[in-house]
Amino acid sequence: MAVRSPKSEDEAARGEQLLGPDADDPSVLLGRFRKAKQRRAVWETHWQECYDYALPLRDAILTASVPGEKKADRLFDGTAPDAVDQLAASLLSELTPPWAQWFGLTASDRLDPAERERVAPVLDRIGSVLQSHFDRSNFAIEMHQCYLDVVTGGTASLLFEEAAPGEPSAFRFTAVPLGQVVLEEGPDGRLDVTFRRCELTVAALRTRFPAARLPDAILRAAADDPDLRVGIVEAVVPLRGSYAYAAVLEAESDDTVLARGRFEMTPFINFRWLKAPGEVYGRSPVMKALPDIKTANKVVELVLKNATIAVTGIWQADDDGVLNPANIKLVPGTIIPKAVGSQGLQPLVAPGRFDTSQLVLEDLRGRIRHALLADKLGQTNSPKMTATEVLERSSEMARLLGATYGRLQSELLTPLVMRAIHILRRRGEIPDLVVDGREVDLQYRSPLAQNQAQRDARNMLTWLSSLSQLGPEALAAIDPAATARWLGRSFNVPADIIRPAAASNPTGEANGQS
Repeated sequence: MAVRSPKSEDEAARGEQLLGPDADDPSVLLGRFRKAKQRRAVWETHWQECYDYALPLRDAILTASVPGEKKADRLFDGTAPDAVDQLAASLLSELTPPWAQWFGLTASDRLDPAERERVAPVLDRIGSVLQSHFDRSNFAIEMHQCYLDVVTGGTASLLFEEAAPGEPSAFRFTAVPLGQVVLEEGPDGRLDVTFRRCELTVAALRTRFPAARLPDAILRAAADDPDLRVGIVEAVVPLRGSYAYAAVLEAESDDTVLARGRFEMTPFINFRWLKAPGEVYGRSPVMKALPDIKTANKVVELVLKNATIAVTGIWQADDDGVLNPANIKLVPGTIIPKAVGSQGLQPLVAPGRFDTSQLVLEDLRGRIRHALLADKLGQTNSPKMTATEVLERSSEMARLLGATYGRLQSELLTPLVMRAIHILRRRGEIPDLVVDGREVDLQYRSPLAQNQAQRDARNMLTWLSSLSQLGPEALAAIDPAATARWLGRSFNVPADIIRPAAASNPTGEANGQS
């Protein structure tokens, strides 16, 4: 199979002319970006509220955060942040587990058996090459940040770039904050129209866009202030079977095109938790649980205030000219003067009831954990689980995440693997294959994806166990070699250790030949 020359994708994209009026005219491009951002404005306050209560360490949605500033000042109950962390960690381990091959390439059923047996080891090696690049990159770190975003805000964006030659991996990932991206749906309903606005220093602009000519006014301002940050807008728009790319300098007086080009596949992978009809951005489980999260936060705040009153108390005193409440400190050993015959300092009984507040709080926390799947996907309290319990737990996860997994597979996993194949194919590290479903299929091997295959394998083993009780005549209907190969495929056994059909049965005895 032919291979392509290992040319840098960034050079290829920026070296080609960008087609289309939207990308050639920076004013038209920025106008489209601003209109899309206006449509996004209704989501921003909702996102900010979700991040404030559920993910305070990553709450810079509307305004840029100051490094080192205090977070979570308004947060009194940690149930939601803890559940968000557990759900994001569960998605990482169940969908794209680090240091484990969560996908594979298999020969399609349309090929004849001999051809499938021949190409199976080759496809396994290609899958291993792809996985090694994922493992050597920063994929696990940035993917976890994207899972936190999709659980909290309902939408996440992962920038998948080709690394420079000489890097340990050909892949470089960036979890783009939700506040930086402005999205539009394409004709097929996918989030393949992406605008990203970020701010860079002039030195970073020169490093990222070395061929761009910056305006003189910005250069003079940067000479006076080396930390000056300039806004840029990057756009990736579908155009004639590929994706047009443009980067525009967002300045008040001069909109300069920093770079333009074309990508065969979009570098921005945008995905959603779930989608309401007529909406572009996704809905998250935090949005569903937000009323309970806010109520629990307020209940804990009131409980803490009540606890403060219970510890320090509320006091009253007669204004008799002797007792000055401003000079009284309620510390051990304090002597409080009082007039003869006066009641002095008297405590007030606090009306709050801690037991009622605790009952309400436990109910709210239970609903929050249930909405964020912490009671189903979190770590088990039992240190030891039987095999049946493990299988039942996997089945429960597959049932709860069934619809969400289908969307994540379509919007995240498939584009992720296809772009990885595209990059390595261009660099010449893998053959020039096409994963089209007719010759080569993409197979998911994550724990969540394997649940159905393992269920089919359990049904097969149950059937074989039943046949063993019917005697030799029933067992004669089984082809042991074919059964072993089928179970091997169900459990993702490497093709290298499975003997081909022709080698395992050279005389054709399973077909009744003697």
